[in-house]
Amino acid sequence: MSRPCLELHRLRKSFGAVDVLTDISLTVLPGEFVSILGPSGAGKSTILQMLIGATDPDMGTMLLNGAPLVPKRDRFAFMPQRDALMPWRRIIDNTTLGLEVAGLSREAARAEVTPLFAEFGLAGFEQHYPAQLSGGMRQRAALLRTVVQQRPMLLLDEPFGALDALTRTQMQRWLAKMWSRHHWTVLLITHDVREAVLLSDRIYVLSSRPAHVVHQFRVPRDHPRQGVGSPALAAIEAEILQTLLHPED
Repeated sequence: MSRPCLELHRLRKSFGAVDVLTDISLTVLPGEFVSILGPSGAGKSTILQMLIGATDPDMGTMLLNGAPLVPKRDRFAFMPQRDALMPWRRIIDNTTLGLEVAGLSREAARAEVTPLFAEFGLAGFEQHYPAQLSGGMRQRAALLRTVVQQRPMLLLDEPFGALDALTRTQMQRWLAKMWSRHHWTVLLITHDVREAVLLSDRIYVLSSRPAHVVHQFRVPRDHPRQGVGSPALAAIEAEILQTLLHPED
């Protein structure tokens, strides 16, 4: 088995008198798609905030490739729920933003990003503004801006949560195909059980706050998955729902 590229051990986090995370331990292997599920307010996004250095754990260790994680040095490719595209920048300039912040010239950044527009379903929309794109296209542009930075891992914080049901399903299937093609290493925060089953190799289920890991599910690998109609995947989905409803049983 490959050595984990990310290891979290016994993480704890409180905000004032509120205990948010009490015992979070998980691993992510290279090229693996791992999801974290849990009730609203359980602190799922706080885990990603600790990884990117927006807040620090009170206790516990975070390792990247076996060494202590230093968030300001070991940067992840992070995509929040909202696309966060700048409305005054054209799509080509939004997708190159991370590369330009990293020091690439505008011309070099465009040379990196332009060949990927067709693969991300954005060919012909390079000169459009975000307001001229559909919700799904905006999310694809945000994901392109994220992955082109060539970070070792993608952190996705409910990236499709703001989309309507049909667009969300389309984006989930598209992401499954893209992950299978590019073999990204992904840690996804989601509240959508079906989304987690569709996309993931493994799923960690958290309790309510203060959150701890109550169960880990392994999903049979048959990527790209086109749906969760198979009896095996439907059974996993049902078991996860039961765990969320009765986490301590």
